[in-house]
Amino acid sequence: MDRRYAAANGSEDAMARLAGKVAIITGGARGMGAATARLFVREGAIVVIADMLEAEGNALAAELGEAARFHRLNVTDEAGWQALVADMLAAHGRIDALVANAGVLSFGELVHAEEAEFDRVFGINTKGVFLGIKHVGGAMRAARRGSIVNIASIDGFRGANALGLYSASKWAVRGMTKTAALELGPHGVRVNSVHPGGVNTPMVNPTGDQTQAQLDYGHRRVPLQRIGEPEEIAAASLFLCSDDASYISAAELAVDGGWAAGYYHENLPGVPVSLL
Repeated sequence: MDRRYAAANGSEDAMARLAGKVAIITGGARGMGAATARLFVREGAIVVIADMLEAEGNALAAELGEAARFHRLNVTDEAGWQALVADMLAAHGRIDALVANAGVLSFGELVHAEEAEFDRVFGINTKGVFLGIKHVGGAMRAARRGSIVNIASIDGFRGANALGLYSASKWAVRGMTKTAALELGPHGVRVNSVHPGGVNTPMVNPTGDQTQAQLDYGHRRVPLQRIGEPEEIAAASLFLCSDDASYISAAELAVDGGWAAGYYHENLPGVPVSLL
């Protein structure tokens, strides 16, 4: 039986949990960002899809209708953030939610990593989150309300061989989230991090050649024994941006099928029958 998130297949569960809220989603043109944009619009939000991918971003905005628009944003560019925030405040008077989802993956051992690759990974994954907190968080602080969700990773909880730059950049996101929650909390702004495990997105399956069965098999040692879906990460961001999470800040929400708990050791007691 497929146990995936039911809302991925339709809008019948929409409850308008973000009715009237104005949201920015970085990296919103595809993958987890696009799933988040779709879910937020379905739940009543006005959404700005902030991304560098103009064709995909404009197509998604057209799909979602009047409640969404695309804004080209390089998350490493401070002037770009300033312009986006000014534009949104002029158009809507406020920003209620930011999902800082833009990110890149990088493979390789630290001893062989190039400085330029370090700058690229930390620029997008970490500086991009910092600038979002600085400028969107600043607007929220002035309004004394808002929710920021920073998309980190389960590799922000641990080390990962061949993923040193990526892992370190996500540890930094985790730490900034804690500090931002402390600094912005007295001003009515909540800041949390979501830590996905393996998720079926273009980052994980860039060519689209891997089948669902192959992706699930690659995650067979995760407790739920399958890969995650973008909609499942979007649901976590929805919860944290909604009023249902009104007393939640500085939280670290792992959405990873139980991966952060550990792996199964095959051929030892307690392992699922499917791994024997």
